[in-house]
Amino acid sequence: MALFLFAILILMAPSSNAYWPPSPGYWPSSKFSSMSFYKGFRNLWGPQHQSLDQNALTIWLDRTSGSGFKSVRPFRSGYFGASIKVQPGYTAGVITAFYLSNNEAHPGFHDEVDIEFLGTTFGKPYTLQTNVYIRGSGDGRIIGREMKFHLWFDPTKDFHHYAILWSPKEIIFLVDDVPIRRYPRKSGATFPLRPMWLYGSIWDASSWATEDGKYKADYKYQPFVAKYSNFKASGCSAYAPRWCHPVSASPYRSGGLTRQQNRAMRWVQRYLMVYNYCQDPKRDHSLTPECWG
Repeated sequence: MALFLFAILILMAPSSNAYWPPSPGYWPSSKFSSMSFYKGFRNLWGPQHQSLDQNALTIWLDRTSGSGFKSVRPFRSGYFGASIKVQPGYTAGVITAFYLSNNEAHPGFHDEVDIEFLGTTFGKPYTLQTNVYIRGSGDGRIIGREMKFHLWFDPTKDFHHYAILWSPKEIIFLVDDVPIRRYPRKSGATFPLRPMWLYGSIWDASSWATEDGKYKADYKYQPFVAKYSNFKASGCSAYAPRWCHPVSASPYRSGGLTRQQNRAMRWVQRYLMVYNYCQDPKRDHSLTPECWG
């Protein structure tokens, strides 16, 4: 009888993989070389809130300033990744970001592709927000294309690799080489095609970051710290010849994802996606035609 009860308990025990995505079967981060910070980037703002130690960059936010950095070169396609570790505890209102943008080249009419950690309160997980802005949809009357996720690990415990694969055909967001979102090019009007730079930053977005602005940054918990390492930025720069071939997130040179990668992505979207702009009934979907059908 005791042996029978033990067997039942084993069957009832949760699997260690119950909240871990299936293997994508392909690891694009291994295909691109890491670079030192100063080989590919420069401080953009808040230099006194930025330090580099053994190629791990630390940036922080306090009540006086945040900090940001920017790639030396603009790109027209490529793989862009970094290993990032964010701060535990109360971080409401604080954004830690890794993103592509041409805001400085096209102010008021820019493109942007975002990975953003939305700060949180005690006992609640971080939300990872992915977003795409096209030709000024992030300026003035904002038309975001947000998909938000919880992660299958604690991003405050260790470094994990976050990446954007941008080609003329698609944008793929990856976490530890698991695709979490694919944004295909359905038309030129809904896809960023102009060269962009790669950025990282930490800043106060109390007006919207945490539960739509319900919780604000509380500077009694300052400084708010983010660490970046293992920088990767490979692809076609804005100055590359026309024959420069866009990189891929899969073994297929033409792009797309394998069946196994798609399976892993569907798992993440089924179990860990907490917001999809295309499924939001409050949104005006005449402004986001890529959601149709």
